[in-house]
Amino acid sequence: MSTATARGRRGSRLGWNLLGLLVFVTAGFPVYWMLNTAFKPAEDAIDPDPSLLPTSVTLSNFSRALDIADFWGPVGRSLVVSLTVVVIGIVVGMLAALAISRFAFRGRKVVIVGILAVQMVPLVAMIIPVFLLLNDLGQYDRLTGLVITYLTFILPFTVWTLRGFIVNIPRELEEAAMVDGCSRTTAFLRVVFPLLAPGMVATSVYAFIQAWNEYLYALMLMSQQNQTATVWLGNFTTKHGTEYAPMMAGSTMMAVPIVVLFLLVQRKMAAGLTAGAVKG
Repeated sequence: MSTATARGRRGSRLGWNLLGLLVFVTAGFPVYWMLNTAFKPAEDAIDPDPSLLPTSVTLSNFSRALDIADFWGPVGRSLVVSLTVVVIGIVVGMLAALAISRFAFRGRKVVIVGILAVQMVPLVAMIIPVFLLLNDLGQYDRLTGLVITYLTFILPFTVWTLRGFIVNIPRELEEAAMVDGCSRTTAFLRVVFPLLAPGMVATSVYAFIQAWNEYLYALMLMSQQNQTATVWLGNFTTKHGTEYAPMMAGSTMMAVPIVVLFLLVQRKMAAGLTAGAVKG
């Protein structure tokens, strides 16, 4: 290898590293600023000439965030809704994806196109129809109604994603298991399901984040007594102004479940995100 080629490769590698660093800083700065504001005194949060580095640290913002309104109620409701959506979405989505990818039936292509078309509809366009429908069904201001609503826009993504994972699992593995005496159900549970687990974890994390961070439908479909965690953050904005430091403290506490979940499943999630790169 010539010296010029080696220098060119080192320069290219350096350029990509700098680009990656720039993307990391751009994506991570809002998180840093949230933490910085959450731990700084309230008067520093509204300083017209803010400091990039914290000059002092306080925990009073977290106390204020817990005192301004009920915190554990909205967080508990958000956890119940998000976990319920994940469990139902994964079970129904996996069965639907299995049917689409493994069975030939009339209208199969129409179903696939319909799944893609549903994801193109803006969520804001469905607020009024969803509100009227839930009101007629007696599900307005109820967690079950919110779960049903979230499933309508999480299920299409779940089905489409899991279908991609199932397609990349060779049929021959199931057929070999059935030749050895397994039923179709047993072959799926013993052969396909373990290979599908990383994809299910990655899809579950996405579904949980979508349900946990959703704001618009939670605001429109739930009363203040049954508000979720994202709507709870609106309590920091009153007619007297916005308490930015306690709001950032509340946002930091809200981010803890997502961070904990990611730390618990990061290995499976990484495997799931790369599982479709190579077909076995």
